[in-house]
Amino acid sequence: MDFSSANTALWNPIIQIGIIAGLILGANVLRRKFAFVRKSLLPTAVLAGFVLLLLRSLGWVPISAAFLEIVTYHGIAIGFIALSLRVSEKKDPNAAAVGCQSGALIVSTYLVQALVGLFVSLGVAFTFMPDFFKAGGILLPMAYGQGPGQANNVGSTYESLGMVGGRSFGLSLAAMGYLCACVVGVIFLFVWNRTGKLKRSKEGKQISGSVTVDAFQDENEAPISESVDRLSVQVAIVCLVYLFTYLLIDGVVVLLETVAPGLAATVSSLLWGFNFIVGSMLASVVALIFKGLRKCRIMKHQYQNNYLLSRISGLAFDVMIVCGIASIDIGDLADNWVPFLLMAVIGGVGTFLYLFYICKRIYPGYVYEAFFSMFGMLTGTISSGVLLLREIDPNMETPASNNLITGSSFGIIFGIPMLLIIGFAPKNIYTVLITLGIVVVYLALLLVLIFRLNKKKTK
Repeated sequence: MDFSSANTALWNPIIQIGIIAGLILGANVLRRKFAFVRKSLLPTAVLAGFVLLLLRSLGWVPISAAFLEIVTYHGIAIGFIALSLRVSEKKDPNAAAVGCQSGALIVSTYLVQALVGLFVSLGVAFTFMPDFFKAGGILLPMAYGQGPGQANNVGSTYESLGMVGGRSFGLSLAAMGYLCACVVGVIFLFVWNRTGKLKRSKEGKQISGSVTVDAFQDENEAPISESVDRLSVQVAIVCLVYLFTYLLIDGVVVLLETVAPGLAATVSSLLWGFNFIVGSMLASVVALIFKGLRKCRIMKHQYQNNYLLSRISGLAFDVMIVCGIASIDIGDLADNWVPFLLMAVIGGVGTFLYLFYICKRIYPGYVYEAFFSMFGMLTGTISSGVLLLREIDPNMETPASNNLITGSSFGIIFGIPMLLIIGFAPKNIYTVLITLGIVVVYLALLLVLIFRLNKKKTK
């Protein structure tokens, strides 16, 4: 085997990882040494991501978009698997209700975005852009709420149905949504911190809500003197759960392709796209199995270490955030820049106001943690939700991070009607108007569910 630099397959991943590592360290130095950067509350990973985005745009660094997308995709799953493996000391009797409530909130936000998008697409089509694709507004919740993957898929589908530049339109909206999550989210972190709404201690320690440091060694945990390093054990468990995640999803997809090929075409992309949900659920099952084995005294020690698992998730999220921002690529919008800007701006404002109104009422005790995590996820991706949350809840001690996982799980169920709307809306003007009515009715039903669950949870 050739070990020289001529073997690009051997050295390119190391070079790209080294560049990312260097930018994270450089951004950390900038944040610590320059007060205006530190006071801006711009997260280190976000700063590094935008620097890398600039360097990539100028062609100064040899990092491929494919590599960045791969790291972002796997980073989300690894981070949430590590979080889900942590040992929980307290059981929340409202966990199921909060998860269902969060799922209803996520899908209701999709519906708010769909309303905004459809009003814009219909408005421009009936005024100065009669040729604009009238169902194009459905791309807003796909881009803001679902991220670039679904924006690409639905945009390509609509392009085949007659929407000129549909794929670029969807991907550009997704990129703008990510920028909205990072820029608007960070600005409001800064403003609310200056006005005293967010409590932050000195030296960058955030104390909004209940933030503590995980114990380095719990009672009955495997001793440090074991022959295998404790960090190695944590990484091995996380990687094993991720392997099981892959095998489970692949097995389900193969089974569906055999039994119901039509259903498999739809479900397959959802399963692979939401692999972090499957991974976090498997991790929770593994944690319960370990707990049962300890109760039966088959397993003598507790092998999960909350401190190290938090550090693994922190590493995964930091790298994921850098790569996610750097992979932004705004495509050619052709002649659709007016509806694009209207959807992007109104969609961002509407999402912000709607989420803040609801979060104040259903997440008492951690309103800002819940709001920033949901706003980041529902304008960008779950990675942008995590990056905003980590600014005020770095150790993921509030339920906000768990709400992203459980809420996304319930959101898949609540989101099934959205899949039907996507295929139904583009047929003609009448189906677009019918879709608009369906969205309004379904949004009202979800709001009733959200507030009914809130009363039940309070009791």
